Amino acid sequence: MTDSDLSPDDISPGDLAAANRRQVLYWRLLGRIFDPDEQPTLESASMAVVDDLGLPAMLLDPTVSVDTVVQRFPQLADELRGLLADTEADPADEAAGPHRPGEAEVRRAALVSKLLLNVFATGAGPVSAGQLARWQSDAGWFEQALGGEPGELRRQGTGLGPTLAGIEGDLVNRMHLREVLADPALARQLTPSMSLIEQLLRDKANLSGVALANAKSLIRRFVDEVAQVLRTQVEQTTVGAIDRSVPPKRVFRNLDLDRTIWKNLPNWSPEDERLYVDRLYYRQTARKTTPSRLIVVVDQSGSMVDSMVNCTILASIFAGLPKVDVHLIAYDTRALDLTPWVHDPFEVLLRTNLGGGNDGPVAMAMARPKIVEPKNTVMVWISDFYEFDRSQPLFDGIEAVHRSGVRFIPVGSVSSSGQQSVNPWFRQRLKDLGTPVISGHIRKLVFELKSFLT
Repeated sequence: MTDSDLSPDDISPGDLAAANRRQVLYWRLLGRIFDPDEQPTLESASMAVVDDLGLPAMLLDPTVSVDTVVQRFPQLADELRGLLADTEADPADEAAGPHRPGEAEVRRAALVSKLLLNVFATGAGPVSAGQLARWQSDAGWFEQALGGEPGELRRQGTGLGPTLAGIEGDLVNRMHLREVLADPALARQLTPSMSLIEQLLRDKANLSGVALANAKSLIRRFVDEVAQVLRTQVEQTTVGAIDRSVPPKRVFRNLDLDRTIWKNLPNWSPEDERLYVDRLYYRQTARKTTPSRLIVVVDQSGSMVDSMVNCTILASIFAGLPKVDVHLIAYDTRALDLTPWVHDPFEVLLRTNLGGGNDGPVAMAMARPKIVEPKNTVMVWISDFYEFDRSQPLFDGIEAVHRSGVRFIPVGSVSSSGQQSVNPWFRQRLKDLGTPVISGHIRKLVFELKSFLT
């Protein structure tokens, strides 16, 4: 039940005052977001509320970062973490009747207002490296307030993730990136993110010297961070079935103690009160593996930047698995065989040329000769499949590959959120072919690949 559901008779004077103070803070928040100019009445009223709560006045200053507030007042850090996390209502609280705002709710409103104002009121005009770094830090505190880790929501792309990523992308677009990269001190303030990496990859041909070196450093840092997350997902995904034809290794860590005791129960001696063991039993741990070839074809047009970054990293991880031969092809209107660098996603990304149109048949012409044993080959095709006048030729090629026995996996995108926009014409025909476009979520693709390759 909200404040509006309470009748005046239900609210004590103290509760009514608390509700009014909380409303003042939120009115100020809305006013500030839509009009950055100070509104004296709301500002002075909010200042009085914050002062009465024993909170610092800088909480109301949108030019002060959350980091600065926390550094000056460390006790607020624990209050901010989990501040906006969803919690189930306590049945005892519900039974007690309608919720009445008190001082704790007013305090929460003041802290929430700080987070929302710093993250969502980004203004207009040019952005400096310091402003971007401050926003990224504030966004990290906002993500912690929602119960996550800094950067987690933007990487996952769920809930408010796409909105935060969009704001970050706008800030990056408004920043004079080349000038920032040319200054090592400013470049060090940047925190790598998908929005920033996209801009670096698009502009890398125009960078040189110190600016190019700083750009490469940021790309490598981002690649390493994402690789660590994806590698963990690959390791956690279910692997191949146990191979019963391979005898178990007779080592202590494989000892099946429960089965050993059960099988030797007839040897129990009541007189000695001992169990005499004739035979030890061991768990089978060998898993079935098939020498497999993985061919990854990824659309590197402008709409597929997130997929290109994640895909090259994922391909490098699978290339490190035993008995998996990975080939990587990127295409727009031309196809580029990136297989020689598949073990190093950083080098792959430096060789890509994001943007341009689509010509899937050109990529298919490069990919098909790589198929040697169709039954032991999986082809992952990552694209939005908007081929326009090349749609039918590409579908004909896909159908021929599928009919040959290759496991064909069409993917709408490879993003953390799984959000995808796929050409409806292709979506229906691939479904009719028996190879429906799978969700673009990374975890889904990891599962599909490991179930085939291990």
